[in-house]
Amino acid sequence: MTTPPPSPALLWDIFCQVIDNHGDLGVCWRLSAQLAALGHRVRLWVDDASALGWMAPGALEGHIPGIQVLPWTRPFDVGMPPDRLATLPVANVWIEAFGCEIAPEFIAAQRHSTLGRGQNDSKTPVWINLEYLSAESVVERNHGLPSLVNQGPGQGLTRFFFYPGFTPGTGGLLRELDLMKRQASFDRAAWLAGQGVAWHGERLVSLFCYEPAALGAFLSRLRADPRPTRLLVTDGRAQTVVKAWFSHQIGTIPASEGQGSLSISYLPALTQIHYDHLLWACDLNFVRGEDSLVRALWAGRPFIWQIYPQDDGAHAAKLEAFLDWLQAPHSLRQFHRIWNGTDADCAGAALPAPPPTLLRALPPADAPDWADCALAARSRLLAQDDLVTQLLGFIAKKR
Repeated sequence: MTTPPPSPALLWDIFCQVIDNHGDLGVCWRLSAQLAALGHRVRLWVDDASALGWMAPGALEGHIPGIQVLPWTRPFDVGMPPDRLATLPVANVWIEAFGCEIAPEFIAAQRHSTLGRGQNDSKTPVWINLEYLSAESVVERNHGLPSLVNQGPGQGLTRFFFYPGFTPGTGGLLRELDLMKRQASFDRAAWLAGQGVAWHGERLVSLFCYEPAALGAFLSRLRADPRPTRLLVTDGRAQTVVKAWFSHQIGTIPASEGQGSLSISYLPALTQIHYDHLLWACDLNFVRGEDSLVRALWAGRPFIWQIYPQDDGAHAAKLEAFLDWLQAPHSLRQFHRIWNGTDADCAGAALPAPPPTLLRALPPADAPDWADCALAARSRLLAQDDLVTQLLGFIAKKR
């Protein structure tokens, strides 16, 4: 891992469409915040930035130095003063996140502005398509490849594919330079008390999920386990599905003090900083999507990842590629497959009772293997440059 070399402050346009569950926005905000912390200026264009109200307080009001959150409307210039796009300072970098396409009227106006100032297309921003995270081999093959734009207002320009990833042949993962230092000074008991969590030394498990079919089996297992567990349930869909299961199963929704060996704390919406703290505080983390997976890896705690399900089943191969990179022990692999419904014995099943494979996989029986796996994965990642460091180096070569 290297410290980013000093580089001139750049102006960035980052484009984000909120497709589902705010994960795209979470990644784009972390990227924007890390760039701003290094002295760059960011215009973050978002079609629905409302989640920043709890994710990054102050962002919508413009209180975060170096970042301006702007509306991505359709048409793009709705609500703008006349000629606003044409007079907007041209950025050094354009980033379209996760395959969202920059609005053509924005490209046309910015390109016309560049040429109107007597500059040629060599002054056009470096155009980056920031892709989704995957451990599949295609990532290393396609990372950094150029793509000539052959139609529309961007015709003749080149955009580059930049792939986050887990190996040295990829663009790396988002990681703030002081992240490990902050984690080392984290006070778990103080943070839990600040969240109103009455912790008495029991096992702590965080739950951030969609609606896994195996959830009921997992909750049943925790209730029957002789070792006490406190489940910290994140706001939104996770809380909804947990409460629905208890309401259907026992006719009541448990309050914060629980059911048998299981105690439950229902958390409010957490800022990105406090979500990191939640992962650091827990002995086992259930995460979903992309942003929380990366944060779970940096936490260095055992975790279960619920990959975003795809109708064509392509997520199963992506999950296996990740587990291969993770070098996951057998029980951890099996638990992931059950949790994601990709196990041949339980795919799509409602699982009214805990399957034997899930019982065998559940910590603490295999906790040492799971913990060693998580720490080893983090060590491999820390030996690589983070995404922003690599992105700045890549852009410096293309400008």
